[in-house]
Amino acid sequence: MFHWGKWKKRMGANSSSKRPVFDEKEDVNFDHFQILRAIGKGSFGKVCIVQKRDTEKMYAMKYMNKQQCVERDEVRNVFRELEILQEIEHIFLVNLWYSFQDEEDMFMVVDLLLGGDLRYHLQQNVQFSEDAVKLYLCEMTLALDYLQNQHIIHRDVKPDNILLDEQGHAHLTDFNIATIIKDGERATALAGTKPYMAPEIFQSFVSGGTGYAFEVDWWSLGVTIFEVLRGWRPYDIHASNSVESLMQLFSTVSVQYSAAWPKDLVSLMRKLLTVNPEHRYSSLSAMQASAYLTDVNWDAVYEKTTEAGFVPNKGRLHCDPTFELEEMILESRPLHKKKKRLAKNRSRDNSKDSQSENDYLQDCLEVVQQEFMIFNREKLKRRQEEGQPEAGGDDASGDGDGEAEGGATDDDAPEPEPDPEPEPESSSKRSMCGSVCSSPGSC
Repeated sequence: MFHWGKWKKRMGANSSSKRPVFDEKEDVNFDHFQILRAIGKGSFGKVCIVQKRDTEKMYAMKYMNKQQCVERDEVRNVFRELEILQEIEHIFLVNLWYSFQDEEDMFMVVDLLLGGDLRYHLQQNVQFSEDAVKLYLCEMTLALDYLQNQHIIHRDVKPDNILLDEQGHAHLTDFNIATIIKDGERATALAGTKPYMAPEIFQSFVSGGTGYAFEVDWWSLGVTIFEVLRGWRPYDIHASNSVESLMQLFSTVSVQYSAAWPKDLVSLMRKLLTVNPEHRYSSLSAMQASAYLTDVNWDAVYEKTTEAGFVPNKGRLHCDPTFELEEMILESRPLHKKKKRLAKNRSRDNSKDSQSENDYLQDCLEVVQQEFMIFNREKLKRRQEEGQPEAGGDDASGDGDGEAEGGATDDDAPEPEPDPEPEPESSSKRSMCGSVCSSPGSC
């Protein structure tokens, strides 16, 4: 097992064996967690391992700087991810437990998975067996089936976003470009990571038309499974490829499958990597009916009693060690010095004129502060166990005062999602700060 005690000692953790007791009516906040170490970063923030001080449970905490999110027009995506994660929970997803904020950052505290992501293991030259990848395929099939039933398109299924637990089971993470479609709606935005994006996404961008739906995630799953099995992707696609060239590629290039693969596996992969979404496998029932998966005990898969073909080494953390070095040495606002920094900032703010040098930025930050969605799954579960009715409105988050990875290469960076058509806002500040949007919508 990984030696948490060494990290807690290194990071200055309280050596006292007595757990702190927090007021149950108080919102969970940054002070409720002990920061252990940095383990990743992505386009929308950084990730560290934390321990909740009262329960001593371990989590992963994703944190995003508010000012950077406003300046990069990412607030809408963060709010949408939060709104989606608060409504879902599944055994093969990385689930949200808490969300909160302070003056600097927005925080999402999620399940901690210590086995690393599939991208990391590919970069470590792990040769995955067919049985190991078959289990990933089944587990992700159950995850996508659940999301589809919740009307959610993930839009960024790829090895970077599939994390393994200590037993080697797969979990889908990163909903920052996910969207919700209901009642026959179709998504139209150019969103995703180019090498994993389905042809109809590019087609919709080039020529308009009817858009796309849940089938795009199953294409991405096919690309991912192919890559994990072979070590390279079925199509040679890079971030620099134009959309027009990709449309040509899909119409002229055939996927070359390994001669060593069983015929049933090749047949299933062809169904996932079918260019026409109407003919693509895109449901649990279709996958279960395939010859390659007829021997699968789906109940055992769901209960995680099927033995994984690859079990990550429990004696180490499966992430790039440079994340920790960057946080400790290069980061100008390190997380472990946040409390002192915020106290100093508050003192400085109280002593100067309230007029900001950048009124627009300050207005946007105020909107973020007001509209950020607080969430506490622990409190929500406790209410459910006690048989209390779920509160309505903001209180449905579980709080009475309600007002959340391995490094990716350039080719694996998600495409930014175009802004939707502006909607009328009741608040002048919200109208001014167009990057804030708390509704998933159909983008």
